[in-house]
Amino acid sequence: MPTEKIRKEYPDIAPAGPTYARAVKAGDTLYISGCTARGSSAEGDSAMAQLRVTLDRVVKIVEAEGGTAQDIVKITTFVTKMSDWYPVDQAQIDLFNEYFDGQNPANSLVEITALALPGLDIEIEAIAVLG
Repeated sequence: MPTEKIRKEYPDIAPAGPTYARAVKAGDTLYISGCTARGSSAEGDSAMAQLRVTLDRVVKIVEAEGGTAQDIVKITTFVTKMSDWYPVDQAQIDLFNEYFDGQNPANSLVEITALALPGLDIEIEAIAVLG
């Protein structure tokens, strides 16, 4: 029997564009499209301000499905300037500890040329296993 796939939108947390779902739930797994700080006061702000908003959005999507930050098993972090992210500084460590309480997900850090809009410097996509 095929696993049901449910396309999900979270317009009050992180609105999606017209060509993709914000997340797809397949069984107990939630696949979250890349989130940014778009439309928030952090858009165009520092890397850490954007990281806080982006992590907050990802975690709130998981919580909307009954999960917690510790249910996030994998993230892929896209950044426009690697030197903002590596080597890792204490501010970044503190944010990850705040959201994941030492239960960090697997993470790939990828530098890219640009994101969808100027002023966006980080995008995070995530996979959570609920339950």
